[in-house]
Amino acid sequence: MRQRSLTSFLIMINVIVFVLMFLFGGLKAFSNPRIYILFGAQIGNLISMGEWFRLITSMFVHGGLFHIFFNMMALFYVGNIVERAYGPSRLITIYMLSGIFGNILTHFFIPYAISVGASGAIFGLIGLLFGAGFRHDTPVILKPITGTALLPIILINVIWGFLPGANINNFAHLGGLAVGFTFGWLTPIRYTKTSYKVWKILSYIAYGLIILSFIMLIIFDFRFYILI
Repeated sequence: MRQRSLTSFLIMINVIVFVLMFLFGGLKAFSNPRIYILFGAQIGNLISMGEWFRLITSMFVHGGLFHIFFNMMALFYVGNIVERAYGPSRLITIYMLSGIFGNILTHFFIPYAISVGASGAIFGLIGLLFGAGFRHDTPVILKPITGTALLPIILINVIWGFLPGANINNFAHLGGLAVGFTFGWLTPIRYTKTSYKVWKILSYIAYGLIILSFIMLIIFDFRFYILI
């Protein structure tokens, strides 16, 4: 029996959160700011009040059917490539670091916006492959899907994000892209014995942060309902 990939599990978590939002709020769930906040959306004043976990939980929240569909399609394609080339430990680590950094930029530049979505983390994976294309030790088989081959996709998405009315958080995109590119450019695809252990530890921290963040969200939501 084929083992399910980490990419599939990430997609599953996003879909579960999406379905729960729909079940909780009905057809109006994705036009109700309160539902977004309840399920972990990022909003600056709550993060400033100590709800740091929203920098993570917001990566698993989406703003409607088209939003989650296109993000999960991108995650399925790029995530599986990264997982096969780099392994699950680096996939989850880069995914989380990219998403968090993109959300930190969002917090500083558009603190009053309600921000959700996995696109910052996904852009990190794209950036990882983009950076890998500039390394001499990147396997030849990956050259067609790394480096400048990804430039049209990156430029189209970034330019689209700056168009009036696009309602796209380019700070999350650019932040994630920068993190991914840095790791792709500076780190080789092949593991050494030491690097394997380091990435393994980092992946455990990433998993722990996801679990802790959702536990914290549940605690804060429970406290909110008790107070009202």
